[in-house]
Formats: sequence, C-alpha cells, structure tokens
Amino acid sequence: MHKTTVYLTDTELEGLRRLAAATGKPQAELIRASVRSLLESDLTARKFHSMAVAASGDGSAPRWTSDELYDKVMGRR
Repeated sequence: MHKTTVYLTDTELEGLRRLAAATGKPQAELIRASVRSLLESDLTARKFHSMAVAASGDGSAPRWTSDELYDKVMGRR
C-alpha cells in the first residue's frame, strides 16, 4: 500500500467524516472503496469493438474490406 495526499473541499471532508462516523469505517477505507468502485465501473463501461463491427452496429458483415479500412485510416479515401 502507498500513502498519498488528497485535497478535499470543506463540504467533501465533512461528508466523509459523517459517513465514517455513521458506518464505523475509517475515512481511508471509504476513500479506497470509492476509488476501487470508480476504477471497476470505468473498466467495465469501456467496450472495445473492431471498427468493422462498430461500423455495422449489429455485428453483421463488415461494411469495409480490410483494404478499404486501411485506405480509410491512412487517409487515402
């Protein structure tokens, strides 16, 4: 584990203090849990598709051949 510094507004700090008191959890644990949650949701929200699948939108046959796609990416179209 590594130590870090986080700057919070007065409102954020007061909210964190109240949440820690209400849950009985240390502020640091609440911050770590929030960071983990943010990272997990960000990673699961990203969905990568090939350009061909994204172009058709429904997973059907690609709109472009590989040569056409290469030309498009290289600005030759």
